[in-house]
Amino acid sequence: MREIVVSLSEGRSYRVFIGPSLFLRDDWLQEIPFPSRRGVILTNDLLKVLHAERVQRFFVQRGYAVDVVAVPDGEEHKNLATVEKVYHRLLALDLDRKSFILALGGGVITDLAGFVASTFLRGIAYYQIPTSLLAQVDSSVGGKTGVNLEEGKNLVGTFYQPSGVFIDLSFLETLPEREYREGLAEVAKTAFLEGKDFTTFLLEHAEDILGRKGTVLEEVVARSIAFKKAVVEKDEREGGLRSILNYGHTIGHALEKAMGYGVLRHGEAVSVGMRGEAFLACALGIGTEEVYAIQKTVLEKLGLPLRVPQKINLNAFFSALWRDKKREGQKVRCTLLADLGKPVTGVEVEKAAILKVLPEICEVEG
Repeated sequence: MREIVVSLSEGRSYRVFIGPSLFLRDDWLQEIPFPSRRGVILTNDLLKVLHAERVQRFFVQRGYAVDVVAVPDGEEHKNLATVEKVYHRLLALDLDRKSFILALGGGVITDLAGFVASTFLRGIAYYQIPTSLLAQVDSSVGGKTGVNLEEGKNLVGTFYQPSGVFIDLSFLETLPEREYREGLAEVAKTAFLEGKDFTTFLLEHAEDILGRKGTVLEEVVARSIAFKKAVVEKDEREGGLRSILNYGHTIGHALEKAMGYGVLRHGEAVSVGMRGEAFLACALGIGTEEVYAIQKTVLEKLGLPLRVPQKINLNAFFSALWRDKKREGQKVRCTLLADLGKPVTGVEVEKAAILKVLPEICEVEG
């Protein structure tokens, strides 16, 4: 088992535990100061069947009173209507301000549960139990919460740190192949931002990573979290440095929204977004052809998409792009790479430049 401590301002901190079978041991649990013995597991309908009973039993056997609250699976349900239903369910279960939420799921649940926890009774404790690779390496750590509106992704949210993160790598054994691979997009993003060492590691161990080999996978998760921890500790609320973690997301989020949530998985959209933003960096004279080629090779070796599988409506794409949280007027701010490990933040990009990128990653219509 590995332990990583995320240390924030004003003496705040929380622990991240990483291991192959956390819910078959409880030495780590003794290190967690839960505010009470009363909580709920917030998960989705699919994971309720797969994992929730095991996690619930683990806590109940150790003296906790834990109910299960399930929401429909899918990005399209990460919205305020679902949040309101969860609020009503928590009230019906008589939760109070010392109760806690265990967020059992992938990126949708980690975002949704964090938002619910940050707003229910003006804020209760929550703990992340990420079950997907994407959530384990990215969204479970850092305290970004959010839900989608009709106009775009994560337009309503808060910064609200978890009180602990419990990463059981055995959850990845039941993860469908497509869902597993989408998580590798966030791993690749981290490697490109960190530099050549992690990028080379991915190239050298791609086969074992795709094969979900335990020791290599644990290293991938731990290195990804360690990098994000270092960034979040310096810039918790995305005042500057933390914006590097948006690499690939500006174009990726717009593609995801334009195609309709659920058609393109989040990690797939980020992969295509990184491809587009790498091309954009070259076009603007920020990046190099060499870095562009390396990123392409890494994404291909990890089985990630470089283009979207269907035509994109131009109006729908730009409608989503202009609603990006990083937009300023008729420009959108991107993080681009000058080199591996050398991100450039706050690059203002106009529509004309984006139009030149789109043929590299999709067919357009309209």
